[in-house]
Amino acid sequence: MNIKMIEEYLNKGIKDVIKQFPPVADILNEYKIGCTTCGVGTCLLKDIVQIHNLPAEDEEILMARITKIIYPDQEVKIPTVKKKKEQVRPEDSLSEGKKPSEIKYSPPMKRLVDEHTLIKRWLAFIPAMVNNLDIKSEKDRRLILAGVDFIRSYADKYHHAKEEEILFKYFDPNLDILKVIHQDHETGRGYVRLIVDALDKQDSKTIAENLNAYKELLTEHIKKEDEILYPWMDRNLSTTQTGELFSKFNNSDKQFGDAPKNYEAFIARLEKGA
Repeated sequence: MNIKMIEEYLNKGIKDVIKQFPPVADILNEYKIGCTTCGVGTCLLKDIVQIHNLPAEDEEILMARITKIIYPDQEVKIPTVKKKKEQVRPEDSLSEGKKPSEIKYSPPMKRLVDEHTLIKRWLAFIPAMVNNLDIKSEKDRRLILAGVDFIRSYADKYHHAKEEEILFKYFDPNLDILKVIHQDHETGRGYVRLIVDALDKQDSKTIAENLNAYKELLTEHIKKEDEILYPWMDRNLSTTQTGELFSKFNNSDKQFGDAPKNYEAFIARLEKGA
C-alpha cells in the first residue's frame, strides 16, 4: 500500500484533479464542497478537506471514494489530513444536513455574518428592480445610483475592507481560499463599474446583466464565507487573536459613524416600497 501515490494528488490543485478525474467533482458536490463552480480552483485537494472540516468518518469515506477513482485497481493507504485538534469545534461541521444557522461564530465573525444579512436583503431586491427598470426615469436612475452607493460604501468600503484590511491579515495571504475571496471582491467591483458606465449611456440591458451577475456572485460568495471561510478561521484563531479582532472591528466601525445605520434604513425603505 503506497501512501506517496495518493499524496501526489493531495498536493495537487483541485481543478487539476477534477480535470483529470471528472467523477471527483460529483463526490465533492455530494458533500456540499462546491469546487466545480469556484472561479479559481487552485486550492489543494488536502486543503479542501481540511477547510470544510468534515467529521472524521465522512472524511474517511470521501477520501476512500476519491482514491478509488484515482487508483481503481490498486489498494492505497489513505493518509489522515492533519488538523489542529485543539481548535476544531464539532459544532462547526459542515456535513450534509448541517444548517448554516447552527454554526456558532465568534463575536467578530458574527458581526460579519450580520453585515452579510443586510447585503443579502439588497440582493433580494435586485430582481424586482431589474424587471421594472425604466432607464429614462429620473427616479429609477436615482435608485440605481443609490444601489451603487450601497455596494461601494457599505458592502465594499465598510464590509469587504474589514475583511481585507483586518481579518485576512491574521492568515497567510497566499492561501488559495483567500485568493478566491479577493478575486470575488474584484469581480464584484468590475460589475459595479460596468453598471455606472451603462447608466451614463442609458444602456438598461447592460445594467440589468451586471446587477444580476453581481447578485449571483455575492450570493455564492457570502455562502462560501458564512459556511466555510469564517468557521475555518474561527477554528484557527487563538482566543487572544479573536479578542484583538473584535477590538479592531470596533475601531473600524467608529470611523463610519452612523453610516451603517443609514444604509439599514435605506434597505428598509426599499423593502417597504418607499
